[in-house]
Amino acid sequence: MLEFIIQLGQAYLASGEQTAEVESILRRVAVAYGARRARVVAFPTAIFLSLHDKFEEHVTLAEGLTISLRLDQIGDIYHLGDTAQRGEITPQAGLARISEILRTPARFGLAGAIGGHAILSLGLAMVIRPTLANLIMASMLGALVGALKLLNRNRPLLSVQMPVFAAMLVSAIVFLASKWFPVDPLYALIPPLVTFLPGGRLSLGMVELAYGDMVSGASRLITGFVQLLLLATGLAAGATLVGYSPENLVDYTSEAITPSQTFGANWLGVMLFAFGVFIHYSAPRKSLLWMQVVVLTAFVTQQISAQFVGTTASGFFGMLAVTPLSYFIQARFKGPPAMVTFLPGFWVLVPGVLSLVGVKYMFSDREAGIDGMITALFAIVSIALGTLIGASIYKGLVDSAKWRQNQLRRLSRLLGRKP
Repeated sequence: MLEFIIQLGQAYLASGEQTAEVESILRRVAVAYGARRARVVAFPTAIFLSLHDKFEEHVTLAEGLTISLRLDQIGDIYHLGDTAQRGEITPQAGLARISEILRTPARFGLAGAIGGHAILSLGLAMVIRPTLANLIMASMLGALVGALKLLNRNRPLLSVQMPVFAAMLVSAIVFLASKWFPVDPLYALIPPLVTFLPGGRLSLGMVELAYGDMVSGASRLITGFVQLLLLATGLAAGATLVGYSPENLVDYTSEAITPSQTFGANWLGVMLFAFGVFIHYSAPRKSLLWMQVVVLTAFVTQQISAQFVGTTASGFFGMLAVTPLSYFIQARFKGPPAMVTFLPGFWVLVPGVLSLVGVKYMFSDREAGIDGMITALFAIVSIALGTLIGASIYKGLVDSAKWRQNQLRRLSRLLGRKP
């Protein structure tokens, strides 16, 4: 039982779940299996577990997994966790199921991983700057980065170096191409590297700080910021290799595009982005429609709110809509686990893009770079607050509905009694 609970916690951490929720889930699992008392302390890279049975205390600890799970694996882990919280699976069967989930190959194979990354890069390019040159460049470089990620698969020692190398390679190719084609490097560099952006880690760190998890929150924030710096360093190195200076990362821009050129491209880009994520991350079956609904909701809400509160705070309203919607799809429509639909909706807001642009500015204009990082910080805080409040709203509505149902059952029992 100890081994099953600890491995389940490791899998939740690898799924990107916040530590406070992991602790709560594991305590419920321990109680479901008859533990009289359970103490759990979870960090992003470690779990401490203490269980008390009828006779003595049992203590164990384990490091976190060094891999990130695909969306189909995340869905399976959440289904297993729900089953374990109800005590409907034995620890031995649970351990076997976790091992099976971790060994499961991607449903779309190597071609799906590469092609899916090209599609999501194309979709994002259509959202942020849909010029023909940028779209072609995003598709080609998206496939290249997807192939690089495959080479890095199951090699945790290369997980730090790979984003730097990928950023350097993408930067060099983009600036070389800009000599002959009207490519805008400021926008062409971002779509292929979007899956390396630590926007999720930064925002999750803010959420954990709000929950009082100072160690987990601070460590995620520092890790995310370091990853941004490494990405920006790779971009600057790639530009330098082909004869450009770091200032060209922000100074080189192509001609402006008119609103007529973007008509319909943003909406199609959002749908393509969701489809690319579905393929690249091997999302669960029958989850594509729900993913597109959530991603489109996030994008529309952000676009509308940006007209009134600006782009910095628009992420708050996007996540305020997406978070309860993801839980609602899971609970009321028997859709995929909320994390499966929540993550793509979270990614399309691209909280890390503003941060990356701010870091790039620091290479040429420190004052502008610091201003950009402050703006990105406010964007991350707004997204984190939207996630917190959205989850609280959904939980409040669910608890209120359960209370009303219990009151109705109690009233029906009272009315049904004979005097």
